[in-house]
Amino acid sequence: MTKMTETELNALLAGITPANEAARAAAHAHWTSLAKPLGGLGRLETMLEDAAALTGSAELDLSRRVVVVLCADNGVVAQGVSQTGQEVTRAVAENLAMRRTSVCQMARTAHCDVLPVDMGMAGEPVPGVRSCRIAAGTADFTQGPAMSRAEAVQAVGEGIALARELAEDGYRLIATGEMGIGNTTTSSAVAAVLLGQPVELMTGRGAGLSDEGLARKVDAICRGILCNEPDPEDILDVLAKLGGFDIAGLCGVFLGGALAGVPVLADGFISGVAALCAVRLCPAAAKAVFASHCSAEPAARIVLEALGKAPIITAGLHLGEGTGAVASIPLWDMALAVYGGCYSFAEGGIAPYTPQC
Repeated sequence: MTKMTETELNALLAGITPANEAARAAAHAHWTSLAKPLGGLGRLETMLEDAAALTGSAELDLSRRVVVVLCADNGVVAQGVSQTGQEVTRAVAENLAMRRTSVCQMARTAHCDVLPVDMGMAGEPVPGVRSCRIAAGTADFTQGPAMSRAEAVQAVGEGIALARELAEDGYRLIATGEMGIGNTTTSSAVAAVLLGQPVELMTGRGAGLSDEGLARKVDAICRGILCNEPDPEDILDVLAKLGGFDIAGLCGVFLGGALAGVPVLADGFISGVAALCAVRLCPAAAKAVFASHCSAEPAARIVLEALGKAPIITAGLHLGEGTGAVASIPLWDMALAVYGGCYSFAEGGIAPYTPQC
């Protein structure tokens, strides 16, 4: 594992270019030529136009896809912010390695590979889980920073390297997932600071907290912010003081997707916060962020609105693991089927539609 410096990270970010508007226009022109009502597939059309703008070509092949599930433990669990202990992170990681979890079943249906990744779990490494481990979990942020700034940079760097490696291996669509008990707490803390919103508004029940548990969660976040005084203008400072290795790693995956020209599907609230961090670090990286669904977590829609991203599924999902991102992949396939196979107005001998307003 090569540790990335902040200078090296900034150099990489400087290499992320804006979206290719000529390719977007070409994809839009192709949709317009097809024998169907203009814009009839709504966001499925603009989704592929956005993908063309990212890849630089209106010719799209997204047949190889993978969901990366970043696993990490969070020290703030010691404050009673979750329904279960952090040993569950490891248990789910073991089942991810055996391809037994919810996202594995959905990925099989969507013809999507699954790559579980250890970003920083407590205990020994899990066989079958890719190691990008920064440390054996973060510290309790109510007592001080969750991680050092150098560790935050390293985690972002690992995510960038992972996305670029997957692109080099031929993957053309990356879905994001995570597994880490306590990570709705870290996500809510990061989002509250970055968006300047009340902690109560940005904090939900996660995997099913009681009213008492939710109160403890809100209190822990408030104490963590008070203790660490994160600078909302310094994304790495916020990540280091309040975040998790999974969030920082996912932030890097979005940045890596932008560098490699590969669409990255944000799953729910946690990966949405990671995407927000990526876009705050480098606004041009927004071209690689694709919203799959709007999580049932209360702040999920607020984060998507801050990103300027519209989800293509709204189904009350809040399972995690990347299930929402993978659930959107069949919609990509259907959009691509029409985009690549539908007859044109000219081929059908039909006068093309023209915009009426």
